[in-house]
Amino acid sequence: MIETERLILRRWRDEDHAPFAAMGRWPAVMEHLGELQTDEDAAAGIARQRGFQASHGHCFWAIERKQDGAFLGFCGLKPGTVGPIDGEVEIGWRLREDAWGQGYAREAAEASIAWGWANLDTPKILAITTPANTASWGLMIRLGMTRRPDLDFGHPQFRPGDRLYEHITYEIVRP
Repeated sequence: MIETERLILRRWRDEDHAPFAAMGRWPAVMEHLGELQTDEDAAAGIARQRGFQASHGHCFWAIERKQDGAFLGFCGLKPGTVGPIDGEVEIGWRLREDAWGQGYAREAAEASIAWGWANLDTPKILAITTPANTASWGLMIRLGMTRRPDLDFGHPQFRPGDRLYEHITYEIVRP
């Protein structure tokens, strides 16, 4: 568990399924990620994160707001699984729409990066997104990450020409 001023990043719980599934049905949340999610997609996503936690000791953790215990989304570190980030440490986040613009993603990401430097023997942490996802790559820049155009790639989940096919990569190196 990681605590920040306003958040707790923690392992996934069974009760996270309903709010995570609901978040995956919000068009704005999924705009740069793909199709709206079903309950089965949400369950599979949670199972993947629990698997990463079990095998690697870290994952994209559930974000809980301290003030009221609300599930806000996820943020954390996991093994990259696509393109040039395959096998590298990847940071990622996804928050429900009504939690946007309040600094939660940055707070959670900064804590995740700090946890990574303290607990993982990795020289770098990578992040990916679509070029159109200016909010996400804007946060990457604010986190001190640097664009790595040599690591940009076509995401295998999408066909060439699909608006989500092209992915850009950012990196932060160990201080």
